[in-house]
Amino acid sequence: MRALRPAAAVEAASLVLLLLNLATVHAAAVSSLAGPLHGTAYLMTIAVTWHATTSPAARWRAVIPGVGGLLALRRIERAEPGAKPDATERN
Repeated sequence: MRALRPAAAVEAASLVLLLLNLATVHAAAVSSLAGPLHGTAYLMTIAVTWHATTSPAARWRAVIPGVGGLLALRRIERAEPGAKPDATERN
């Protein structure tokens, strides 16, 4: 679950970057860097969510491009309040 928060953030940020680039200068270098980064973060978000939780609501939220990872993370944190993604267990 630790990987979900940064993957979701990168997914959302890279989508914003791609859309801003498209709306402004449409630099090929930005697209060629941010496109694969966004795709990788998107797939990682889906994989981590589907592996980390059995909640169908969180799993299906994860497949929404751009904000799905953030929505899934929020759903997981609300459904399992004791299981924070960044919390570490100490025995």
